[in-house]
Amino acid sequence: MTRKSLPLTDELHAYLVAHGSAPDEVVRDLMAETVAALPAQAGMQVAPEQAGFLTFLTRLLGVRRAVEVGTFTGLSALAIARGMPADGRLTCFDVSEEYTGIARRYWDRAGVADRIELRIGPAGDTLRGLPRERHLDLAFIDADKTGYPVYWDELVPRMRPGGVIAVDNTLRGGRVIAPENADDRAIAAFNDAVLADVRVEPVMLPIADGLTLARVR
Repeated sequence: MTRKSLPLTDELHAYLVAHGSAPDEVVRDLMAETVAALPAQAGMQVAPEQAGFLTFLTRLLGVRRAVEVGTFTGLSALAIARGMPADGRLTCFDVSEEYTGIARRYWDRAGVADRIELRIGPAGDTLRGLPRERHLDLAFIDADKTGYPVYWDELVPRMRPGGVIAVDNTLRGGRVIAPENADDRAIAAFNDAVLADVRVEPVMLPIADGLTLARVR
């Protein structure tokens, strides 16, 4: 027995993925193309166990309306869309036509492109185009770290009661304890702000680089 999460060796991580939601051919090909085409940026892609968890969470919540901030090559969006019913709608916000061009091909291949709307532009601006009422079931934030507070403030008022905001990279490789750069400091401050936000009930999970889930009251 242990009172804290186990550290994952490469072998244990492979075992974990194989015994959870193991990537299918579409996901394996998307991950491989991301590494081949964008080796310097490939670390921005969510981990395979995160993708499986996002699909599971989407189904568990019965998500019909979702938002993603930061799409990259589309794995997290693919995971969320797969967990939605055929008439579900996911709106993705990103600034890169290059990265999301890869995403679009794999959404088509997976048969979920009709559930996804992609909006290109700074999310701090484009999020404001969403309806103001509380209509979102799920939001996933995984973009520029200094922008997290802006995205949070735009999304919380738009979440339905009981909706969930998932936020990636909230452990920053462990550096939130002793921040080393502007992104680390931004996430450390963001984590404190989420903890103090009376509008939500947060929990932080040690999945990949840290995943915070916040249930909106």
